[in-house]
Amino acid sequence: MKRLFDVGCCVVGLIVLAPILLLIALLIRMDSKGPIVYLQERIGLNGRPFFIFKFRTMVIDADKKGLLTVGGKDPRVTRIGYYLRRYKLDELPQLFNVVRGDMSLVGPRPEVKKYVDLYSASQKEVLTVKPGITDYASIVFVDENDILARSTDPEQAYIQEIMPAKLALNRKYIAEKGLLTDLRIILKTLLRIIR
Repeated sequence: MKRLFDVGCCVVGLIVLAPILLLIALLIRMDSKGPIVYLQERIGLNGRPFFIFKFRTMVIDADKKGLLTVGGKDPRVTRIGYYLRRYKLDELPQLFNVVRGDMSLVGPRPEVKKYVDLYSASQKEVLTVKPGITDYASIVFVDENDILARSTDPEQAYIQEIMPAKLALNRKYIAEKGLLTDLRIILKTLLRIIR
């Protein structure tokens, strides 16, 4: 049921959003050098790596200067990238990840291996479900970049404070998962973005 819901919503979404996706692609191409889509390896269901699709919002090789984005004025973020990130439009290509079966619309956000390697045995429960485009943590930590910008050590703040809180929310989702929960999370995500 969840898979049918995911694929159905994504196919319709991709058709309806096609003009917006093309416009975003054109703006990225005009704004800075580099590919339109950014691929990053993330860890998915049962610890299996996969490549997540995102519209590129940073300069080339930005990930070599750190995996965390800190604040709204991170110098690695392009001009158009700032707006794509603010309204979560950079996540739209993940609809293709859902159609491919790597992800679901709702589920724990997939992490990079560096941080997954730090999970405790109990936290690894989040790897027993398919990762998603949105989840409880996406709603609660919509301003994560700004939170990290206020920290003297963003990396440690993420590892010691934000990541454990996100994982707790992900485990809450696993305990409550179902179509109604997914619909509530999707609605809350949309309302939070347009706020």
